[in-house]
Amino acid sequence: MKRKLFEEDHGMFREMAAEFNARSVAPHYAQWDQDHMMSRDLWTSAGEQGLLGLAVPEEFGGMGMSDYRFRAVLDEEFAKSDHLAVGLAFHLHDDMVLPHLLAYGSEDLKSRWLPAMVTGEKVTSIAWTEPGAGSDLRGIRTKAVRDGDDWLISGQKTFIGNGISGDASLVLARTDGGTGRGNHDSFSLFMVQKGEGYNTGKQLDKMGLKASDTAELFFDGVRVPHADLVGEEGKGLQYAAEQLPQGRLAIAVASSAVVRAVYEATVRYTKDRNAFGERIIDFQNSRFELADILTEVEVTEAYVDQAILAFNAGELDAGDAARAKLWASERAKSVTDRCLQLHGGYGYIMEYPVAQAYLAARLLTIFGGTNEIMRDVVGRTIAG
Repeated sequence: MKRKLFEEDHGMFREMAAEFNARSVAPHYAQWDQDHMMSRDLWTSAGEQGLLGLAVPEEFGGMGMSDYRFRAVLDEEFAKSDHLAVGLAFHLHDDMVLPHLLAYGSEDLKSRWLPAMVTGEKVTSIAWTEPGAGSDLRGIRTKAVRDGDDWLISGQKTFIGNGISGDASLVLARTDGGTGRGNHDSFSLFMVQKGEGYNTGKQLDKMGLKASDTAELFFDGVRVPHADLVGEEGKGLQYAAEQLPQGRLAIAVASSAVVRAVYEATVRYTKDRNAFGERIIDFQNSRFELADILTEVEVTEAYVDQAILAFNAGELDAGDAARAKLWASERAKSVTDRCLQLHGGYGYIMEYPVAQAYLAARLLTIFGGTNEIMRDVVGRTIAG
């Protein structure tokens, strides 16, 4: 079924993104995977190509491209080329950090942070998750205490993508001085620059997506200017809830692209590979499996495409985003598993894209809110 989501401008942007991927990512990706770290030059190169901060207004150095279909194109190009770790790193910067600054940051904060984020001079991460608080953000223990014109931030974060390579983090910290689980107005958001008291822990060894560095962060009385408080004090959880739909939509987009890419790779493999004197694809079981998978591919694309249009129209709410993320990421997990099986023993060999996709897809049902949380979000919208 032909997709009708994209227009001519998106096709031109896709060509540019694909060329960037082939030139700046593909030749180096295997080494980055071994190093558990992408080259910093990738960020500045992406900035030069205009691939970062697409939605940032021109006055702050961006392109003012609020049409999310352009971001979707970029996510798809990285996902379908088995470079999902690059897409993940850019996603944290563009889909998680930037929307909060654009929506709630003061003009002063925007002028100081956005231009360098667009050029890739500053790489950012989102530091919310803690050892004892993942999906339960009210359990966060990192504290920010007012000290004159500054805030002093102390605490620990974990599973922080871009945590080592990044220059700054969007930190969710408790600002009401309380203990135990916080209330809806107990937390605030801060842009925290690396510096004295901002320490990076060990590199965390993930199953997949190794080219994207992930680490623990430790804050020991980090002094943050009040000007780097994002929005109003006490509204951190509200802001997070308002912006999570974009992050979850991005995961749905990447999941859909993974499903399409691994399906197409499996069709090629089953046409090329012979067993018992026949192509693998000529066995009835293979055709039945691929028929089911193709149906899931196209249903997922249609669903996610509608979610993108809803987001562009300002109509994608928390329940919509949760359903899209839930459906698409579950399809990514199941389809990569079924496609790996059709590869037989070769599917277990890392040089085959299906093996890498299998490991990468496993994160998609966890990242951005576990799918158990997605089901709870959806269930609560049903219950009213």
